[in-house]
Amino acid sequence: MEPPSPRASLSDLSDLSDLSNRIVECRRCPRLVEWREQVARDKRAAFADQEYWGRPVPGFGDPAARLMVVGLAPAAHGANRTGRMFTGDRSGDWLYAALYRAGYANQPTSVDRDDGLELSDVWITSPVKCAPPANKPTTAERDACRPFIDAELELLGDVRVVLALGGFGFAEAARILGFATRPKFGHGAEAVAPDGRVLLGSYHVSQQNTFTGRLTEPMLDAVFGRARDLIGTLPDDDRHLRP
Repeated sequence: MEPPSPRASLSDLSDLSDLSNRIVECRRCPRLVEWREQVARDKRAAFADQEYWGRPVPGFGDPAARLMVVGLAPAAHGANRTGRMFTGDRSGDWLYAALYRAGYANQPTSVDRDDGLELSDVWITSPVKCAPPANKPTTAERDACRPFIDAELELLGDVRVVLALGGFGFAEAARILGFATRPKFGHGAEAVAPDGRVLLGSYHVSQQNTFTGRLTEPMLDAVFGRARDLIGTLPDDDRHLRP
């Protein structure tokens, strides 16, 4: 029997902790469940002595965040291993170093859930919560997971800027922000949502982009700087007002 839709079961959420528990328990997509658990069993040789998380990965950060960073999905041997978004892989090395330089993180590295990393004013998440084969979720898997990120944004009532990494994340961020027509994606793309929040685009911090120089540290820093500038233009009194 197909599991119940998460859309109905999320109507009684009380906080982000409750949402995280629902995410971790999800087994709605058979292909993703099989893949994430297979990776956790077989492991990569370099991590053979480690216990993999092997479950959906919830968002991570400051519950009062004004900036939300949206990726694609957990990496098979990164977040699927460590249980925290962008943690334990090269993409995370780039992202958290940039967050540290921008003043959003207390340290430039993220290696495991107990490494002491703390984020301030930023929340990191993904539209798909399970590691997909070849980093390519199906349309059905994306749609099945959508209620989770919808609930996440609703619970993160202080968010004013959403920074999307890559085209997939940008498309999903545009949807949750209520754009009637999706803005064109590109590095540094910027669009104002109907409720006044701002969507920013950045090339993804994948090795495909960082190793080839398509995305450089100055380029990433500039996008985070723009996010900081946008947030800084809001009156202090708006910090705790929901849109």
